[in-house]
Parts: sequence; C-alpha cells; structure tokens
Amino acid sequence: MKPITIEFSIRNGEEDFREESVALKDHDELLAYVAPGGGCEAMPSNINEIQMVFMSPEHPGKGNPLADVHATLQLGMVYITGPLSEISRTAEQLIDRAGRGEISRAFLAVSGAG
Repeated sequence: MKPITIEFSIRNGEEDFREESVALKDHDELLAYVAPGGGCEAMPSNINEIQMVFMSPEHPGKGNPLADVHATLQLGMVYITGPLSEISRTAEQLIDRAGRGEISRAFLAVSGAG
C-alpha cells in the first residue's frame, strides 16, 4: 500500500486554508493516529474538514477491477478518498476499534459519532 495523506482544512471566517498535512505509511499508523493519545487529539477545535487520501496501488488488481475504483466515504467532517478496497478496509477497522473503545474522542467527534 502507498502512504495515506491526511489534510486538515481550517476555516477562519470566510477564508479556507490548509493548516496541516500528515503522511502515514500504512493502516497501523492511521489507527495509532486516531487512537486515544494519538496525534489527532492535537487537532485545533476550528477544523471544518479532514481529508484522508489513500493513494492508488502501483499495480492495480486485474482480477477485481471494482477494488481499485476511486471513491469517497464521508463520516461527519472526515472524508476518506481512494481505492474502494482501501476505504472499505479502513471503515471496517474504524468500526471494530470504535466498538472496543480504541478510537479517540476527538476523532469520534469530528466523524459525527461523538
């Protein structure tokens, strides 16, 4: 898998600008980032959008062309964009970990679940 980029968009009145961009190498780093004590707990309170962008695979699968179709999943203010297989895998892991209390309150709040 290629890296995951997380971009935070912050609105100041009528002006939008990018505040921060974080590059993560895999799902494990992403899940550590959204876990209690992870980096997402340091997000400013005035964030209006978070984009998680999964890069397309270097060698797309030929056996299942739907797996690499580009898609976006919206969870509150969080937009996860990339190959459908990566989005579904990430969503499944987020749901599982949230059910076990392994997702930070900050991430739950911006995703509309907290």
